[in-house]
Amino acid sequence: MSNTDQSATLASAVVPPIPALAYLLTGCIAVIGSNSLVLGPIAPAVATSFSTTVPMVMIASAAFGLGTSASALFLARYIDRVGARRMLQGALLLLALALVASAAAPTVMALVAAQLVAGIAAGVAMPAIYASAAAIAPPGRESGTIGVVLTGWTLSMVAGVSLSAVLADLVHWRAVFAAVAILAVLALCGLAMTSLSDARKSGPAPTPLDALRVPGIVPLLVACAAFMTAFYGVYAYLGDHLHTGLGRPVSANGLAALAYGIGFGTAALLDGIIDRIGARRVMPFAYLLVAIVYLAIAAASDSFGLTMAVVAAWGLANHFGLNVLVTCLTALDPARRGTVMGLNSAVTYLAVFIGTTGFGPIYSSLGFAASAMVAALLMLIAAAAAAWPSAQAARV
Repeated sequence: MSNTDQSATLASAVVPPIPALAYLLTGCIAVIGSNSLVLGPIAPAVATSFSTTVPMVMIASAAFGLGTSASALFLARYIDRVGARRMLQGALLLLALALVASAAAPTVMALVAAQLVAGIAAGVAMPAIYASAAAIAPPGRESGTIGVVLTGWTLSMVAGVSLSAVLADLVHWRAVFAAVAILAVLALCGLAMTSLSDARKSGPAPTPLDALRVPGIVPLLVACAAFMTAFYGVYAYLGDHLHTGLGRPVSANGLAALAYGIGFGTAALLDGIIDRIGARRVMPFAYLLVAIVYLAIAAASDSFGLTMAVVAAWGLANHFGLNVLVTCLTALDPARRGTVMGLNSAVTYLAVFIGTTGFGPIYSSLGFAASAMVAALLMLIAAAAAAWPSAQAARV
């Protein structure tokens, strides 16, 4: 064997490839993310169809968030007992049925009920996906594998947000939910054909309170709450700022989603840095980077072009922030990984509510730049929590 061949062999041994199953899990995240994001762009068409208002239609989005949070808190703990694969399969089947019900909803309240069921499915599916991603990750490629799976959010944001309005205009808003239902079935079929193993823990399913006793989890959940509240608080009002503050057409919201998605997806190419340095070490600095980006958003808020550029940087920084968070949480206690990630999802969707409602008065009275500055302060809290001694106890 030549020296070149030996070097290539050693390199491949040192850096194992990302498992192919990770890309299927990416698709599963994309399906869930698409449902959670598509209602906003098509809400006017849905409201017209039901002869109601957009805020009434968006109650369905709130119902999805409520279902997700409750399900993640009370049902995700069974992932550790039943197995991530079985729970994910059941969740995808329930999601597909809920999406069909959404497409066929005769009234707006029927749509709300269907989206509540979709949220229940998502609250189990997301922790199962993250737990599976951590389980299949080769040693030394944990962040890289999770980073690939997280790009599913990029697919849902870029394709879901951008194409849902087009599909609603060309066909009907019901076709949007029907299309996502088909994707959920395809993901379910793909999962059934894989060799994803199901590691199960004997005995009763751990309770959320038990998981809170896992060393290091509380500061990480505090970081999660601050990180997600900052994101949803700013993102919820970005579209209105572009439209009413900068005088841009509603279509500019699609450009913002595209810019964010490109930044978020591009960051996946740099996830190897996290594996080399260690997620625990990177986490405080990642959140400080996000804080700096929020300050840049505030400074650039009067310029559409600069705002789009900073939104792309926002997506890149948030990818790192989410990657290190998921990597650290899944490494805390492999035996209770499903329960831990259920708590993460519950906190995340509670942050959706807090961010959108809490930032509303700030945006209305002080403006978008002030909202971004408050988000920067929240990221300082996230960085402090990530640097807390108990959060740094175990190295990843």
